Amino acid sequence: MRIFITGASGQLGQELQKILLKEELFLADIDNCDITKSQQVFTCVKNFKPEVIIHTAAYTDVDGCEANIDLAFEVNALGTRNIILAANQVGAKVVYISTDFVFDGRKKTPYLEFDYPNPLSVYGQSKLAGEDYVKNLTDRYFILRTAWLYSPYGKNFVKTMLTLAEKQKEIKVVNDQVGTPTYAADLAQVIKKLIHTELYGLYHASGSGQCSWYDFACEIFKIAGKKVKVVPITSKELNRPAKRPAYSVLRNFCLEEEGIFMPSWQESLKENLNTIINKLK
Repeated sequence: MRIFITGASGQLGQELQKILLKEELFLADIDNCDITKSQQVFTCVKNFKPEVIIHTAAYTDVDGCEANIDLAFEVNALGTRNIILAANQVGAKVVYISTDFVFDGRKKTPYLEFDYPNPLSVYGQSKLAGEDYVKNLTDRYFILRTAWLYSPYGKNFVKTMLTLAEKQKEIKVVNDQVGTPTYAADLAQVIKKLIHTELYGLYHASGSGQCSWYDFACEIFKIAGKKVKVVPITSKELNRPAKRPAYSVLRNFCLEEEGIFMPSWQESLKENLNTIINKLK
């Protein structure tokens, strides 16, 4: 299968490369295929003629999006439009990675694919605009909303906590935002299964279970054997530019209806930390 991956150097992009080794891949990143440049995208896709485009590229700096609104929509919305239009020219299926931040966090039970989005931040708004382009411009799509992504690659909460643990004896972590940590390797496996089907539509794809960022940090240090004091604080105390949903737990209802289940976040965190530790040896 010929597969075109945008954001190939990112967390999910690198995990996808590992499990799709036997496929013919085009690894797209800003240096060889800038998704905001429509003609460049059309040329890259036309030349490679993929059967599937896995669109992971995005501007994911949530606070940065608040300060750079035009860039957020240029990348997350218009960049996605460019990918979809290029996919249509060659008849490719498209996988679009979206986010739990399309919800406002006012619900008290896990969000289903059928719940109405109401993003609080520019980031969430721009990713939802990307979803709309996907739904309106093609029928052959898989939209996967995920959350709190981490891996041994790039920047993420797990690696940040491990780095801080080497420098600080006490770390303050928000305890009033609850969500679903997701191991990028698990998400990559879901994508691999879906692209070989015609089960198009919107899916939630996050780790099973839920926790706060504080709970997540405590579990990281417990598994890693780090002796660090974790102090719970509120979002108000942290005072970040972008509003975050207080509760953005995703339920993988549509995946589970197809018999696809993702591991618990605790189980996957252990696997991720083992990978990181082995890389350091």
